Amino acid sequence: MVAPSLRARVRAGMIEEIKTVARRHLATDGANLSLRAVARDMGMVSSAIYRYFPSRDDLLTALILEAYESLGDAVEAADAAADRADLRGRWHAVCRAARTWALDHPAEYALLYGSPVPGYAAPQDTVAPASRPPLTLVGILRDGVAAGRLDPPDDDLAEPVRADLAELAASFFPRLPEPLLARGMAGWTQLFGLISFELFGRINEMLPHRDEYFDHQTGLMADLIGLPTA
Repeated sequence: MVAPSLRARVRAGMIEEIKTVARRHLATDGANLSLRAVARDMGMVSSAIYRYFPSRDDLLTALILEAYESLGDAVEAADAAADRADLRGRWHAVCRAARTWALDHPAEYALLYGSPVPGYAAPQDTVAPASRPPLTLVGILRDGVAAGRLDPPDDDLAEPVRADLAELAASFFPRLPEPLLARGMAGWTQLFGLISFELFGRINEMLPHRDEYFDHQTGLMADLIGLPTA
């Protein structure tokens, strides 16, 4: 393998430094990034930063992709480390990993799951990284069905909902029953709603024992889905 040229290494280093400074701005200013402000903090003339990121949206996309990949790595590692036969244990492990990542990366989490950035439209290449956490969670259901340890609920879904879920299952989870997928998606949205309420301070005064509350809530999600213990 040919080593990258000096110029390529310098460019890669500059890109990483720009992203590091931009993440600091996320922590203080939210997603209202200014390339000029980032350039100023780096001691660069503002025109120089456009050689690396032609627009604010390009820099935002780079940060979003990096954050999604980091979160995806965390939840997939938690799932891989759990006992494969312990479906409920895997569910708890993945949920806890998502929460831990969010608490460790609050600015990046807010960029991914907070208010939409005005004027920004995420490109198509963010879809696959964004799908990693839900695919991991629903993958636990798929494994349960394949092992004969998770039965689909007898839910009466509205036909438009069933059709949407059937299309989603066909693309990602063949033979996963639509009612079970619906409950899995309810668990996924509940999980990130729970994390958001904690991270954005919606429940912190009311519930000081948030670790225990989180585990209780994710247990209720597991009950809804029908996940058995090991």
